[in-house]
Amino acid sequence: MIRYAKPTTVDEALALLGGGAWRILAGGTDFYPAQGSKPFRDNVLDINGLTALRGIAETGSHWIIGARTTWTDIIRHPLPPAFEALKQAAREVGSPQIQNVASVAGNLCNASPAADGVPGLLVLDAEVELRSAAATRHLPLSAFILGNRRTALRPGEMLTAIHVPKPAGTSAFVKLGARRYLVISIAMVAVRLVAENGTVAQAAVAVGSCSAVARRLAGVEAALRGLPLDAGLVAAVRSAPMAELQPIADVRGSAEYRLDAVREIVARAALEAAGKPTDDKVAA
Repeated sequence: MIRYAKPTTVDEALALLGGGAWRILAGGTDFYPAQGSKPFRDNVLDINGLTALRGIAETGSHWIIGARTTWTDIIRHPLPPAFEALKQAAREVGSPQIQNVASVAGNLCNASPAADGVPGLLVLDAEVELRSAAATRHLPLSAFILGNRRTALRPGEMLTAIHVPKPAGTSAFVKLGARRYLVISIAMVAVRLVAENGTVAQAAVAVGSCSAVARRLAGVEAALRGLPLDAGLVAAVRSAPMAELQPIADVRGSAEYRLDAVREIVARAALEAAGKPTDDKVAA
């Protein structure tokens, strides 16, 4: 017999997870389309009643995003300029109706290579909080998503929060899709720059939809450091190594097209983060 449970406390949810195999239902915007018309074969743990897991809090050293925080919550919350890439990505998660219910943690646990929220969180050095009835552990986001639809979640665990160390700088997000709205990305990038005396002191660059897991680009980050905040950023991006990327060819674009396109949108995002806006945030 298939079981359905809707706990009202985190402890109750963790106790249920520790007692058997459950499929977690958060916002449901990925859950129900994936289920389709097939009969349910897994126990369903509905966490939409866990109000303690929704919201954004500030501590002395971190911003903490609850697992059930929606993309609309991200858009509306007053966050520092370094979060701008994440806010821009939030506006590209489906439609406003989806943004109102889809959870940030669900976007991570779904582990799609095209998950819009991942690059913006990678450039913020985010880590995830994973809880079970027995323990709590933290992992860098880069170590949590292991591959297409694969995460480091252990049996009995649930992602309960995302922790972001208080970040400096400004950021930007650019997404390339076949149309302007409601589109799975061909490629997407987030860039965060920290400037000192008109030059790049720190750079963080992440690319999604061009490998099984969204990746930080160490070669591009190194190429940007020390440069003035001007058009020279574009030349640096176009010549920097991007060895981390291994794009596939599919109906949305060839691997070669993705590699060419990603250099252009990384350059756009770098200019935007440097305060020199270019075009639309989504290239169609």
